[in-house]
Amino acid sequence: MADRVADHVGALVRCLSLHLNRKVTGVIAVLLNHQGAGSLGAIAGFAIAVLFAWRFLRPSPGRRASDRRKRGAAPSTSRLAGGLEPSGSGGLVPTASLNDTVAVEAITSPAELSLGQIVRQRLGGCRKITCQLLGVILEERTPEELQKHATVRLSVLQIVEEISKYFDLFLMETVLDDESEEKVLSALENAGIFQNGNLIKNKVLFCSTDIGRTSFVRQLEADWHIDTNLDITSQLSRFIRLQLYISEIDSGQIPRNVLTSTSLERFFS
Repeated sequence: MADRVADHVGALVRCLSLHLNRKVTGVIAVLLNHQGAGSLGAIAGFAIAVLFAWRFLRPSPGRRASDRRKRGAAPSTSRLAGGLEPSGSGGLVPTASLNDTVAVEAITSPAELSLGQIVRQRLGGCRKITCQLLGVILEERTPEELQKHATVRLSVLQIVEEISKYFDLFLMETVLDDESEEKVLSALENAGIFQNGNLIKNKVLFCSTDIGRTSFVRQLEADWHIDTNLDITSQLSRFIRLQLYISEIDSGQIPRNVLTSTSLERFFS
């Protein structure tokens, strides 16, 4: 924009100079036809006036140098638009390399990430997570089985440890008697789930009905809930931001904010 204005001004000055030159030539011709002391003095005075006018209209050297610097800076602007970015040292670096770096980070496969990074990536933005025990952390799948034994899935231990390290994790289950609670707590303790100190026994909750488990999740105001009961996940879908439904079979229509996986290990693999 500034360059176009300068060009217009320069063209105007040149037109004015040509017009002035024609006028001066005409006046000098008239004065020479009437030679005399007064005429020669008039010519001299007119020449001095023309000289001062020309000096006034002509751009100064400093202004010409400034214009040259501005014109020289224009290619830098085009280079910035064409794929260069200012560097910290005052130079330029290709934006393509920066974009490629971002793209590489965006498409990094889970195989190239640590388990802790995958957990934070999948559960990012969450503060509190609730998780059912049966069929997710325990091998058993029904409360009746817990009356006989409780077995922790060793393949989920590291996942539970990483989740409890970065998020406020609560475990919960529906049981039929106090002995089942003791079996579950004993199995969790023997597996070392409470060793790191992030997950404590007070964060393992028990209830006698599935409705009680639903109430636990709502009262805790969890951001994420993990469960194997589709009825519970469907009821909670109105209140919980995201859920993970664990099932080995296709259960049909799933609420939009409910993710599915065959196991906790598969979801974080």
